[in-house]
Amino acid sequence: MDISGRETGPHRHPIGPIAGENRFGTVVAPTDFAYHHLVMSETRALTILFADVSGSTKLFELRGDVEARTIIARVLDALTDIAGNHGGKVIKTIGDEIMCTFPGALNGILAAVDMQKCVSHNAIFVKDNIGIRIGMHHGETLIEAGDVYGDAVNTAARMASTAKREQIVTTAISIRGLTNVGSVKTRQLGAVRVSGKMEPIEIVDVIWQEDLSNVTTVQRAIRLDDIPGAGGAKLTLRFKGRIMELGAASHPFTLGRDPMSSLVIDAEWVSRNHASIEFKRGYFMIGDRSTNGTFVRLGEDEELRLHRDEIHLRKSGTISLGQAGSINAEYVLYYQCSP
Repeated sequence: MDISGRETGPHRHPIGPIAGENRFGTVVAPTDFAYHHLVMSETRALTILFADVSGSTKLFELRGDVEARTIIARVLDALTDIAGNHGGKVIKTIGDEIMCTFPGALNGILAAVDMQKCVSHNAIFVKDNIGIRIGMHHGETLIEAGDVYGDAVNTAARMASTAKREQIVTTAISIRGLTNVGSVKTRQLGAVRVSGKMEPIEIVDVIWQEDLSNVTTVQRAIRLDDIPGAGGAKLTLRFKGRIMELGAASHPFTLGRDPMSSLVIDAEWVSRNHASIEFKRGYFMIGDRSTNGTFVRLGEDEELRLHRDEIHLRKSGTISLGQAGSINAEYVLYYQCSP
């Protein structure tokens, strides 16, 4: 027995008071030993889906922070509802990206298709040039404290970074052996490398558009007859004395240094395959795929820098490849939309 009246001996805690007592023998809350922080975890095969809002950078520039955040929140809310309808669970949102899990690959695929359809058919989202890109993968995951970890998560994230706007990319193994897929169709995209894997993995994209008559141009899947005013839509382009006109049925109009481009712009700051203009969802859209970006002025608005993204052309304005239009007016392309 020590001076406080407590017993000593082998049955006492070897280094101090037991959890639940202080050094005077008074009962207190359990002490902060490591075993109080053990986290339960389990391993389970799940489908991981990442959906990323495309066009959000321009949305913030055009609408301002508050309004842009409100619009993006509406998009993420819509995606969350769709995930739930297909048995999915939202794990987290990161900025303008959402991460979900599904019990099976088919659940994830059907949810991804509905997500793309929702965004592309919503008049408000279309008006604000909102699109999404989706990446997914089915595999073993570690579930811990409400979050999901492991190789499947990394692979799904890689699929999302590979996907382009309006695209659903997944691993070929995720869809292999699925039954009851109905009208879901896919297209081979080749192989990509994923961090942590020795060999490249085969990937596919899911063709979600209703009109599948030509899967090589899936972004033109919406029929022109279904778009009010599409028949009379026209885009006039002027560049160095040349005048070019595009209609709703025109092939994609490409711009760059490549001699095969629809409009060849031979300047050192212009990429070989710099940008393209195409009629989609009722608008003429310009998409950038260059190194230096594409500078676009919409009407009287300030010039925007477009980089690996796209935006719909409105009214009239200017397009400058690789550098701001004010730097070299000789290389500025002028456009006019009608009606």
